[in-house]
Amino acid sequence: MMKPFMDEDFLLEGDAARMLYHDYAEGMPIFDYHCHVPPQQIAENTRFENLTQLWLKGDHYKWRAMRACGIPESHITGDAPDREKFRAWARTAPRTLGNPLYHWTHLELKRVFGVEELLNPDSADRIYDQCNALLVQDAYRVRGLMERFSLSGVCSTDDPVDELNFHEDIARDKSFDIKVLPAFRPDKAHALEHPGRYASWIQALEKASGLAVTGYASLIAALRARHEYFHAHGCRLSDHGLTFVPTERGADAECDRIFKTVLGGGSASRDEILGFRGAVLTELGRMDAEQGWVMQLHLGAMRSVNGRMFAALGPDTGFDVIGDWPQAEGLAGLLDRLDADDRLPKTILYVLNPRDNEVLASMIGAFQGGPQAGKLQFGSGWWFNDQKDGMERQLIALASMGLLSGFVGMLTDSRSFLSYPRHEYFRRILCNLVGGWMGKGEIPDDMKLTGGMVKDICFRNAASWFGIPLKEQFK
Repeated sequence: MMKPFMDEDFLLEGDAARMLYHDYAEGMPIFDYHCHVPPQQIAENTRFENLTQLWLKGDHYKWRAMRACGIPESHITGDAPDREKFRAWARTAPRTLGNPLYHWTHLELKRVFGVEELLNPDSADRIYDQCNALLVQDAYRVRGLMERFSLSGVCSTDDPVDELNFHEDIARDKSFDIKVLPAFRPDKAHALEHPGRYASWIQALEKASGLAVTGYASLIAALRARHEYFHAHGCRLSDHGLTFVPTERGADAECDRIFKTVLGGGSASRDEILGFRGAVLTELGRMDAEQGWVMQLHLGAMRSVNGRMFAALGPDTGFDVIGDWPQAEGLAGLLDRLDADDRLPKTILYVLNPRDNEVLASMIGAFQGGPQAGKLQFGSGWWFNDQKDGMERQLIALASMGLLSGFVGMLTDSRSFLSYPRHEYFRRILCNLVGGWMGKGEIPDDMKLTGGMVKDICFRNAASWFGIPLKEQFK
């Protein structure tokens, strides 16, 4: 007998998997500790004009699939009418079988809008009109969408020069009890590859910090001032998007010379940039440790490889790929430098190339230690890996070489307010994996033991590990 598509036991094989999900995972709240949703839209409780504006705008996952189907760019990022863009996605969706986009598309339509039928060219206008009719309701404004998913908190991604005024507005509004906190993303502080852009960013840093930035020491001082400003606004996480961690840390005097050269309009060599980057990352990691923050390292993305399309559309438009740099040596060096003087913060490591799963799973074990259990974490399957196979491979690598029971779980890494069903997707995959181990006798048939671990991974570990006060009823 053929199993129905996306029924209540979607992705769950066996009684143990079904029980773990429905009795333990399904009702747990969500702490989405890394995402890219715009704080302004939360502060203003944005009402979206139509489903295209809410669902397709900015979603480079869908854009890549549409390009692969030969959809013209006018109907992806261009000036085609929104209904026509949605119809273009509806033509693409049936061709994404085997891709997580097919699952996410129908989970989101079902969980948010109650749409049960499949998206295709025949159903496109009907679904578009049904969803648009709901978007006029207050329950489908941004905050209502967030409240549908038992969110306890989210952490946005913010540049050190951001003023966080929208976070302030959200925090002042006592009618909205989902915690919305910034996360410190200082990638531009060491982006010396483009001197003109770097000089402009330094000017913005000077304005935000109130400090003159004329050399390496004053750069670190200005970053520290912004770090303290973010801390005062509830920030407890940093995030770094890196191709790889440099193996070397430049000396302060050399970093000062390089900084002044680039700020003066000159250029730095690749080795000089890497040494400078290694030095800045070390200082930022120490700041995180001193403030009790979590440091996140996202490793391995090769960004904007299509130069023609980058020139036309800019970054984050679907032209990034998995990189294949060696990751172990530089990463171990950074962690060791921070650990040497007891200034290694709680850290989450994410890798884009799945070949490096075991590298990171083994790396965290070399730097664990009390009093914090699971001080280093191997982060969930990220970007190209946040699909069934990628999630399972990350979970298995962590379980095989570390402690799956201490894992802080899933995040969306998304720009969309419809992406929260990805937590459900992850939880079903987790429960199916653990339930499968139970069914094969590889772990005990003990629901109290395994169900407790599932609840921990879904929410309770993150709720305690990050040190961020969350809504009391969700603890």
